[in-house]
Amino acid sequence: MSVNEERTVTVQEILEDEELQEAYAVLAGSDPDNCSYPQGYVKRQAVFACNTCTPRGVEPAGLCLACTNHCHDGHDIFELYTKRNFRCDCGNSKFGVFRCQLSPGKDRQNAKNHYNHNFHGCYCTCDRPYPDTEDQVNEDMIQCIICEDWYHPRHLGCTVEDSEELQEMVCETCMNKAPFLWTYSTHIAGNGRTACKRTHQEMTGLPVKSQDKTVYCRLRELKTQGLERAREGAVFWPYHWRATLCTCVSCKRAYVDAGVQFLLDESDTVLAYENRGTVEQGPASLDSLLMSSLSTLDRVQQLEIVYQFNEMQTELMTFLRQIADEGKVVTAEAIHQFFGELMSRKRRQMNS
Repeated sequence: MSVNEERTVTVQEILEDEELQEAYAVLAGSDPDNCSYPQGYVKRQAVFACNTCTPRGVEPAGLCLACTNHCHDGHDIFELYTKRNFRCDCGNSKFGVFRCQLSPGKDRQNAKNHYNHNFHGCYCTCDRPYPDTEDQVNEDMIQCIICEDWYHPRHLGCTVEDSEELQEMVCETCMNKAPFLWTYSTHIAGNGRTACKRTHQEMTGLPVKSQDKTVYCRLRELKTQGLERAREGAVFWPYHWRATLCTCVSCKRAYVDAGVQFLLDESDTVLAYENRGTVEQGPASLDSLLMSSLSTLDRVQQLEIVYQFNEMQTELMTFLRQIADEGKVVTAEAIHQFFGELMSRKRRQMNS
């Protein structure tokens, strides 16, 4: 097909886009229509922040998916991926006179919520936005499963291993907040020394019989093997690594003291959240969800959606043709920039 030849991009091709599917996996586990506030501190949900209502310099606040869609449509939104044990702030005292349209009877604040600089659109130890137009190095960021901040790989202080078996990352700061994790990392984590073979008791979690009849502690057993690794840099952990953590009374107390007791809950993982959202949706794919959403609109609204989609498609093809005419390669960054500018224009049109 020549560069100048028109090509129709089908809905199915867009729906099969890997990044769209990943975004869908994150959103599928959250309710797009009902505020999550009545559910209390939700175990894990998609969370957003509104730079229009709570810009940098004021108290940080987070929004559920439904409030982002219904109460803050057209605002400047930061997508924060998912957060654990979070309760929607929309319309509480942090928003002044602004009130939530979906669940207006909220407490003034959610005292158990945890916030970081992500809620003001900044990430990593470098405290920079993402995407960062001033950053010459183009990197996908990685989220720490404990503090839930996002990091550039080059700022993690370790070699980032490209392995599908390494599922979760803990940053150096969080490793030091729960220092017993360094012992486990010597034996079961990536970017460390070669792991030794685990004993049958370690694999099964069965207590070790001993003459003094003391309660078996897997962590204590690992320490006796004398292996150590440098306590620096982030650590990448393999799939199901949480199941290897000791659950004796002493260790459970240590998890609570370090504020990481959620590590004993394998359903706390982002992967478990995404899988749960997929299962709850049943056989419905992103395609059928979009089609069912269109079916709830009247004919005029349906035509408007189709018109906007076709307009977007035309702009995208013009954009791609321009890149091809200049002899450049189409990159993911270029596509991100295109849709970012498209959303900016939409917001300006809505605010005008």
